[in-house]
Amino acid sequence: MSFAKIYTRGLLGLHAPQIEVEVHISSGLPSLTIVGLPEAAVRESKDRVRSAIINSGFLFPTKRLTINLAPADLPKDGSRLDLPIALGILIASGQLPEQCTDGFEFIGELALDGHLRPISGALTIAMACQQAKHRMLLPTANLDEASQLPNFEVYGAQHLQEVCAHFLGNTKLSAAPQRENINSLQYQFDLADVKGQLRPRRALEIAAAGGHSLLFKGPPGTGKTLLASRLASILPPLNAQENLEVASIYSVANAPHHFGQRPFRAPHHTASAIALVGGGCDLQTTMRHYKQLCDKLFRNTVSRALELNFENG
Repeated sequence: MSFAKIYTRGLLGLHAPQIEVEVHISSGLPSLTIVGLPEAAVRESKDRVRSAIINSGFLFPTKRLTINLAPADLPKDGSRLDLPIALGILIASGQLPEQCTDGFEFIGELALDGHLRPISGALTIAMACQQAKHRMLLPTANLDEASQLPNFEVYGAQHLQEVCAHFLGNTKLSAAPQRENINSLQYQFDLADVKGQLRPRRALEIAAAGGHSLLFKGPPGTGKTLLASRLASILPPLNAQENLEVASIYSVANAPHHFGQRPFRAPHHTASAIALVGGGCDLQTTMRHYKQLCDKLFRNTVSRALELNFENG
C-alpha cells in the first residue's frame, strides 16, 4: 500500500477541529513534502519523524513522500502532528498493517530517539475526540488530563516502538482507567484567613449566596484583592461540565490547574479594558498574508517595468 490516512486534531482557540493526515509514497527522487498550510513547527517535523522512525528500528522510505494535512485551508501549528505523520509513513510503506488505526486519533511530539513528548491542549483535543466517538492515543505525560473524561477510551505510550507494537499485535497497550472526578476544595486562599473586615465579609457572603456581582472600591492597601481572592473558597463546587471547561482553558494555556477549583485571576490595575476582554490577531497569519501581498506587488512592479522597457525599445 502506498497511501495511508491518519486522524488527529488541531487547536483553534477552545475548539479542536479534526485533521486528516494523508500520506502518499510514489517513485522518484527521495523527498518529503508537507502541504496544507503547515507552520514552522509542522514543517520541521519531517526531520524529527525521520530520525524517530530510524531510531525505533524501522526503515524510512527512500522514495518521494507527499503529506497532505486536510482541510487545506486550516493553518496547522505545533508539534502534535509528529506521531500521526510517523504512523502514516509506516502504514503507507507497508511496515504496519492497513486499517490498523481505524477508530483512533493520535497526537504527540516525537523526540529524535522516538520518545513521545507531551503537548498542550490535550484535554481540549480529548473532549473533541470523545464527541466524535473515537479512541485516542497520546503521550503518557498527557494521560492524566485525558482520563478525566467519563466513558472515554484513551491509551498512553512513551515511545513510538510501543505504539507500533500495539498495532502489530506484539504488546497490547491497556486503556487508562477512568479518573474519579474528586473536587479539590483545598483552596490556597480561604475566607477564614480574614480577621475583621465584617462589612466586606458580609458582602462576599451575600454575593456568593445569591450569585451577584461585587465591586470593591477604595485606596490601595485596604484589602480589596485579599478579599476578592478568597471569594472562590465560599462559592458552590463546580459541576462536571464546568470542571471540564475550566480545565480545558488551562490545558490550552499549558498552565497548572487543580481540578475542581474555581479559578481566580488578578489582572494588574493598569490593564486596559481591551486587555481584560482579550482579542487581537494571529500574528503569523497576518505576516504570511503581508508577505504574499508584498510578493504580488513586487511581481506586478517588475512586470510593468519590463513592459515599459519593451515599449521604449
